Amino acid sequence: MLALATDYDLNQIYTARQISATVLNISGRQRMLTQRSALLSWQFIYIQDQQLRADVREDLHSVIGLLEKSHDGLIGGDVNLQLSGQLSPTIHDIYFQAPLHLDRQIRDYIAAVQALLQSSAAQLTQDNQHLHYITKASATDLLVALDAVVNQYQIESDREQLAIDAYQAQLYRKSRAAQNAAQAQASKLEKTLLNLQQTQAQLIHAEKMSSLGQMVAGLAHEINNPVNFIHGNLIHAGNYVADLLMLLQLYQQAYPQTSSLIESAIETIDLDFLLLDLPKVMSSMKIGADRIYEIVNSLRNFSRVNDSPSKAVDLHEGIESTLLILQNRLKPYAKYPGVTIVKEYGDLPLVECYAGQMNQVFMNIISNAIDALEESFVNNNTFSNEKLQIRICTQVIGEQAIVQIIDNGSGMTETVQKQLFDPFFTTKDVSKGTGLGLAISYKIVVETHGGVLKCKSALQQGTEFWIAIPLQLAT
Repeated sequence: MLALATDYDLNQIYTARQISATVLNISGRQRMLTQRSALLSWQFIYIQDQQLRADVREDLHSVIGLLEKSHDGLIGGDVNLQLSGQLSPTIHDIYFQAPLHLDRQIRDYIAAVQALLQSSAAQLTQDNQHLHYITKASATDLLVALDAVVNQYQIESDREQLAIDAYQAQLYRKSRAAQNAAQAQASKLEKTLLNLQQTQAQLIHAEKMSSLGQMVAGLAHEINNPVNFIHGNLIHAGNYVADLLMLLQLYQQAYPQTSSLIESAIETIDLDFLLLDLPKVMSSMKIGADRIYEIVNSLRNFSRVNDSPSKAVDLHEGIESTLLILQNRLKPYAKYPGVTIVKEYGDLPLVECYAGQMNQVFMNIISNAIDALEESFVNNNTFSNEKLQIRICTQVIGEQAIVQIIDNGSGMTETVQKQLFDPFFTTKDVSKGTGLGLAISYKIVVETHGGVLKCKSALQQGTEFWIAIPLQLAT
């Protein structure tokens, strides 16, 4: 990993990552274009109406033109498509060497489609040699080669990300080394050491959250391109499926008497079930794509980097984004029943605040509540017939927005409560907590926003955090 970070320029790696994302999108589009052109080729053969055949001819010509343009862009570069034309050695071999020879396969495929378009009317039969070639290539050899290119680009993209991670790890180690040296120097005076520890803790946490925000924003951006591609093409795919099903019904109406071979095929594939289930499958796929789209938007909303209080924000939106990110920790597993979220939202106006920092506060407190509920369950401190629950209540009192986060876990002692917001104080194992989350949350709410952050808890009575911030920041 260190070798990767040392040998390559980081800007070049980031540029390569952007190119890889674009190429993955283009390669996926090529795969779709080959399937689309194969379908249009069959329609071009079988449609007898001259006007409809002319329309299909135009569509097929357009699709094969897009395939040729994208392929030429990948090989030779295209500014409009954001393609550099620089192929890695492995990708170059896939395109120009045995056994795949993808460049030759694509050009042969394009030539076959163009030859089909130039065939005479008498040659437009199901025995047309160009049609046979197109059908075979789109279903086997060419499809395998295109998948190989997509997989290779994904491998290279992952390797570039590994180099970026290594570079960031190297920077982190240097930062930690500098911190340790500063702490050793400051240990001469106890008071100075305490002040330095607090300052360093805040800087490290701020840097970590800033890096996390940038990483999440970058990840959301990286995911957004393929998600948009899938989301957009699912609409077309649904339309294509509907068209094919309609065409099949027309064939059934026009030719009710079928051959024994067709009857056997219908029975084998269970056509009636397929006609009912295929639209449901397409609908389920679209629901999944919509879900991914929502998660990506929530990640982008949560990771508001370098936000300013100049715009009033919806605190409910920040809470919802936090819950979506933590959703996996709320689910049941094995004997653990999971955590129920109860929302009692009031009528909150838009609040002038640092949205990204407030999202950090919600993340810290809700994560701690989940930890407390898990610990209660493990230690059997929660009644077996009582659901693990977090209540989130919001309201306006005077000129302040109030957010209450309440869990029904095992609670805490008064001694723990007194140290709750001290830097580095934690009741968790070293591997699970640093003791910075609530200290930073206190600084954000009280010092940055001029608000109130307090905790009310008792053993076996659960815990309530009370967050109050002004509706408008003081100037």
